[in-house]
Amino acid sequence: MRTDEFIALALREDLRDGDHTSLSCIPQNSVGKAKLLVKEPGILAGMDMAKEVFKQVDDTLEMEEFLKDGQSIAPGDIAFHVYGRNQSILQAERLALNIMQRMSGIATTTSKYVHECAGTQAKVLDTRKTTPNMRSIEKLAVAIGGGVNHRFGLYDMVMIKDNHIDFAGGIKNAINSTVSYLKSKNLDLKIEVEARGLDEVKEILKIGNVHRIMLDNFNYEDTKKAVDLIGDECEIESSGGITLETIGGYAKCGVDYVSVGALTHSVRSLDLSLKAFE
Repeated sequence: MRTDEFIALALREDLRDGDHTSLSCIPQNSVGKAKLLVKEPGILAGMDMAKEVFKQVDDTLEMEEFLKDGQSIAPGDIAFHVYGRNQSILQAERLALNIMQRMSGIATTTSKYVHECAGTQAKVLDTRKTTPNMRSIEKLAVAIGGGVNHRFGLYDMVMIKDNHIDFAGGIKNAINSTVSYLKSKNLDLKIEVEARGLDEVKEILKIGNVHRIMLDNFNYEDTKKAVDLIGDECEIESSGGITLETIGGYAKCGVDYVSVGALTHSVRSLDLSLKAFE
């Protein structure tokens, strides 16, 4: 879903036939200004989204930016001012805040995971464990926080996981069938295969035709062994219950990527506030 489409739907959800609180007590032609106040430290994200919200609510609103996405922020910082009709500012307030708080929370969390991988070759990946219809902005927030986007959906990469393997009747059947399917459809998609143990890593390597092997729920010792087995044959990704406390250990094992569902599926929003001022 495009950003403008998402915002249009979100505004429709919130406004319906009007913001009756603002319409009833704020004069139609009164104008004012509000500031985006940072209330806790983190990484800022969602400035362009907020700008689009204000534009769709009222294209006469003016937004003056003081900070940029990706910047470190601290309590008391002002990200932007918005000027214009007070009714319009109030109509846009909650959606702009919801988006920026969510995106800034994701960017902040991602930056912490990225920091733990410093000094290694490992990149932090997101997953498809996202809020329905919000995947594009959540993945954008991951990138702002220094992470790397994994596949966007089911259509832009082949990821053969445990259920695919079991339903297909084994790793060999799953990989060979995938290669034949892609060829028949003239699709140029990368193939990733999940391994549940070292024996499956060996089997995948023997079959070949894969771009990346995902090491699912491996411990550090087995991850190191898998890295030695795979060498330069394909990319290596660690996945499965990886936390802020453990990601550094996996990164040091020599993997190329570490995927973390927690970047998006259980992140806490950052505390931001939109305040009127004189």
